[in-house]
Amino acid sequence: MFKRILLVILAVVIVYVLYVWITFPDVSRLATEPPKTTAFMEERRDELRREGKDDHIDYRWVPYSAISPSLRRAVLVAEDDTFYEHGGVDVQAMRDALKRDWQRKKVTHGGSTITQQLAKNLYLSPSRNPIRKVKEYFLARSLEDHLTKKRILELYLNVVEMGDRVYGAEAASRAYFGVPASALSPNQAALLAGSLPNPRVMNPAVPNRRLRSRQRMILARMKRWGYLVEEATLVEKPKEQAAPLPEPVPSTETTQTTETTATTETTDTSATTDTSSTALPP
Repeated sequence: MFKRILLVILAVVIVYVLYVWITFPDVSRLATEPPKTTAFMEERRDELRREGKDDHIDYRWVPYSAISPSLRRAVLVAEDDTFYEHGGVDVQAMRDALKRDWQRKKVTHGGSTITQQLAKNLYLSPSRNPIRKVKEYFLARSLEDHLTKKRILELYLNVVEMGDRVYGAEAASRAYFGVPASALSPNQAALLAGSLPNPRVMNPAVPNRRLRSRQRMILARMKRWGYLVEEATLVEKPKEQAAPLPEPVPSTETTQTTETTATTETTDTSATTDTSSTALPP
């Protein structure tokens, strides 16, 4: 009897693995094609239809260059400050999240990276059940294997929910501030990034106290290190220039004369320098 139960469980597991393998999405297409829709968008449309409402949502794809650098940096410091260091999953963050959830006896912290959030938005559901988290893990790793960090961030900023029926930076910028995503100021960008944990409650057009607090926190982080993160990773490096020709080596006699002169000038300058103040220049 026990062996029979084990065989049934093993068969179910095998069937499930085969099903996941067969239905696993081809994420490599995202390297060149923007998604026409996402699982989250379709789920929201279904909810609106069930409520007897119009199922229209606002989703406008724009290229990476058309998204304000302020918003890119604000999202990085708010959602995933180790984005350029992990391979899709931040193991330490997940451990910390699980520890907090265990202490609170409920699932409240996902510990998800931007890559995991993108995987969830594109292909999964908002549920927090363990099976969904396993799928999210493998999808995130697949995204990292097939796409660059820049492309992953571009996709995320275009499809993430930023309000009820509002998806992506371009739609949110025009809906809340009346400007394209390329023209967002740091303050506006911090409001959008701050609303991401719960965009239907924290409305950037009418920010509540919590959203204002997150905005201040994000702006402070941006000033400290947000600019450096993207600069070091995403700014194109100039092409290597040809090495300059070596300068002719001066004769020994000339070198000695130059060093003697430099030593004399240094001694004279030191003698006339005012040493009454030791403050460093600003």
